[in-house]
Amino acid sequence: MLDIKSIRENTAYVKIQLNRRGPGTSADLDRLITLDAQRRDALSKSQTLKKQKKTLSAEVGKLKKQGQNADALMAEVKQLNDEIREWDDKSADLEEQVRTTLLNIPNLPSESAPQGSDESHNVEIRQWGEKPQFDFKPKNHLKLGEALGLLDLKRAAKIAGARFAVFRGQGAALLRALIQFMLDTQTRENGYEELYPPVLVNADSLRGTGQLPKFEEDLFKLRDDELFLIPTAEVPVTNYHRDEILPEESLPVKYAAYTLCFRREAGSYGKDTQGIIRQHQFDKVELVQFVHPDRSYDALATLVTHAESILQKLNLHYRVVNLCAGDLGFSAAQTYDLEVWLPGQNTYREISSCSNFTDYQARRAKIRYKSKEGGKPELVHTLNGSGLAAGRLFVAVLENYQQADGTLRVPEPLRRYMDGLEVIGS
Repeated sequence: MLDIKSIRENTAYVKIQLNRRGPGTSADLDRLITLDAQRRDALSKSQTLKKQKKTLSAEVGKLKKQGQNADALMAEVKQLNDEIREWDDKSADLEEQVRTTLLNIPNLPSESAPQGSDESHNVEIRQWGEKPQFDFKPKNHLKLGEALGLLDLKRAAKIAGARFAVFRGQGAALLRALIQFMLDTQTRENGYEELYPPVLVNADSLRGTGQLPKFEEDLFKLRDDELFLIPTAEVPVTNYHRDEILPEESLPVKYAAYTLCFRREAGSYGKDTQGIIRQHQFDKVELVQFVHPDRSYDALATLVTHAESILQKLNLHYRVVNLCAGDLGFSAAQTYDLEVWLPGQNTYREISSCSNFTDYQARRAKIRYKSKEGGKPELVHTLNGSGLAAGRLFVAVLENYQQADGTLRVPEPLRRYMDGLEVIGS
């Protein structure tokens, strides 16, 4: 959530930055400024009346103490009470309207986010590794997975419907190996503490990270309880410190969490319907950091390398892309995507998004830190990144490690998680 005081004092700048996300993005800003002015006016009138009431009440007390009639002044006090109640109610209603409007305004893009309206304006920063060369036509992951008995989408559709998958046999073992490998790397080498959070969260948690109220249609909600299935571990892990004040010396706080994730994919009708690229249920290892505001962009650069380390250990070719302002997520100020090369599809696919949310989520979730020098607690900056999306990493391994005879070579770092297995399907 943006700071209303900052919006009030820097309206023109805020409008320019919001409009970088796309035409009309700042439309709610004019309404917000009007509501805020009305709220402050109502608050001011209430405070003025309360001062008048205090003065009159003191006069009433004096008259009564002197044994004089105070009925007229008491009637004025009663009238003031009615007016104060009316302005307080109006102020509270306007306060709620201001908050609701603020919750629907996205974060300001960083100055270093490229200008552009969609993914075609994203900027490639660098590539790592080489595209694999095959002396045969590489298959896509769906053909490989079905031929090797690793994936079953037909029975998954029978069980649950479209956009679900069953990983079976060595496919299930490979997925589990990838998850364990990622967790071990992030906790043992990159300094993250592992959490295993709930996959059901309340509405306050989703508001805290920015999924509510804007993106409710993408969420799965329980029928009988005010709970939602998480779209990403970012939600429970960021809210782990909701309404808390962290000591400055504890920063940065870094967590890695594996969870199932659930998304309706409401806005992706017709996209990626083949295979397991875009599923309603998927596995992901998430990285979340709480950092000092002065160090958040340095932390973002480091976070990207932590996500990259998985792809490098598996020797998978990828590129790093700086997302333009128009392609940023709702809560993000800056995002770098990692896109892995998939030879079976002859294209790059996003496998991780690493974002700096600055103080946007922290203000919504009231996550602050206390300086060693004392003073008023300040908002932390929050960051998160996929470290990585396990299903898409599964796809990348299948397509990059396939062999001419239809078998799959198991990447060396994963073999210790699979009882030394070197080849699947031999």
